[in-house]
Amino acid sequence: MEHLLQQFMEFLPDGGTYLLILFLIAFAESVPMIGLLVPGSTLVVFAGFLILKGKCSLTLLIIMTTGGALLGDLFSFWLGFYYGSKLLKLRSFQKHHKLVKRAERFFVDHGGKSIFFARFLGPIRGITPFIAGLSGMPKRPFCGYALISAILWGICYPGIGYLGGRSWQQAQSLSVKFGLIIGIILLATILHQWIKRTFKSSNNG
Repeated sequence: MEHLLQQFMEFLPDGGTYLLILFLIAFAESVPMIGLLVPGSTLVVFAGFLILKGKCSLTLLIIMTTGGALLGDLFSFWLGFYYGSKLLKLRSFQKHHKLVKRAERFFVDHGGKSIFFARFLGPIRGITPFIAGLSGMPKRPFCGYALISAILWGICYPGIGYLGGRSWQQAQSLSVKFGLIIGIILLATILHQWIKRTFKSSNNG
């Protein structure tokens, strides 16, 4: 395994080119439809894993992935804000109609918080900022949520790979556990909102 990993690393570019690729991976994962084809989180965890093998530094990796994630969210929001209604008519969006509807529902249910949670929820990661832009969400709150989620994602996913550097299996295990934590937080948020709405409805009744 170690020998195969070493051979793989020899094919990877060095320096600025390597960092640019990681930036583009983080950026592309946040772009609607394109993000469905890019396993950005897995690749960033793997990049963190490679740090202990001598590839790049954790600080540079965090900076590039955070920057890529943030700019990707901003670009997705911009597309939705200015061109959303036109883009929804494209074949690629029509093909994933159910996913778009799921992201719309998620945004309606959670508002600004959906931007934060979607960063860690795979398929709707790139769609939710687009939906936020399409829905006319104010730019300042969006930027705040996008910045916080990008920083957390840009620190945690490379960090998971780095902490699990002794083996790729350990890094994958940490990634799954982190995903479960985010899921629990999301469920707690949903439950809190449900209780709040139920209590409000009972008082109004």
